[in-house]
Amino acid sequence: MTILTGDCRDIMPWHAPFDMILADPPYGDTSLAWDRRVEGWVALARSAVKPTGSLWVFGSLRSFMATADRFADAGLRIAQEIVWEKQNGTGFHADRFKRVHELAAQFYRVETPWRDIYNDVQTTPDATARTVRRKQRPPHTGHIDAGHYLSRDGGPRLMRSVIYVRNCHGRAIHPTEKPSALTEILIRTSCPPGGLVGDWFAGSGAAGKACRLSGRRYIGCEIDPEMTERARARLAMVLPFHDGGRP
Repeated sequence: MTILTGDCRDIMPWHAPFDMILADPPYGDTSLAWDRRVEGWVALARSAVKPTGSLWVFGSLRSFMATADRFADAGLRIAQEIVWEKQNGTGFHADRFKRVHELAAQFYRVETPWRDIYNDVQTTPDATARTVRRKQRPPHTGHIDAGHYLSRDGGPRLMRSVIYVRNCHGRAIHPTEKPSALTEILIRTSCPPGGLVGDWFAGSGAAGKACRLSGRRYIGCEIDPEMTERARARLAMVLPFHDGGRP
C-alpha cells in the first residue's frame, strides 16, 4: 500500500504491470487553476496495464468527448460505463440543471478480446419475489404462449449501472474525492483478489482504502506533497483485510 509523490507520467510506468488502473484526472471543465487536462497519461497507462486488465476513468461527458481521440489513438476501446449518482452536487453559471452525477468509463486494449478481460460480475441481494407476465395481445396477433419471469425474494440480481453513493462533502480531504464504497465496486469488478491497482491521480487515497479493505495491492501517485502525506495517514488508519476482503 504505497502512495508516491510526483507526476504520474514519470512515476507510474516504472511500477507496471497493473491488473487494473484507476484514474480520476482533472476534467478541464472549469477555469480553476488545478483543473487542466494532463496530456500523455492515457498512452502511458495503456502500456502499463496487463493485456487482461482494464482502466476505469472518471470524468464528465464533456471531458470524455474532448479527449476521445486520446483513448482511440492509444489503442483503447470503451467497454461500458457507470453513472455515479450523489445526494447533492454542484452547479456552474452556465448550467440549467444541478449536476448530481459523474461518469466512470471502462477501457481495455483493442487487441485483447473482451471475453479475456478480467471481470467479476457484481450483484446486489435485493431482488424481490415477483412474476412478470406479458400483456394481453389483441386477437389479430394470433396465439402467443404466456411468458413470465420469476425471481426469488432476496436473491441476487445484476448490479445496476446507475449507482447511488453519498459523496464526501463535509468529510473529504480532497476537493474531488470519490467515496471508497464506489471505488471498491470498480476494484472488485476489474482487479482479481491480490492483484495490483494503479491509482494515477490518487488525491486523498480513497481508492487505496478500498484496496486495503478488499484484499488488493495498491500503488497511488499524487503530485501534491501535502495531499500525499494526508493520504498516507489515512491509509495507515485502515486495518488490512485478508482472503479477498474477509477479516
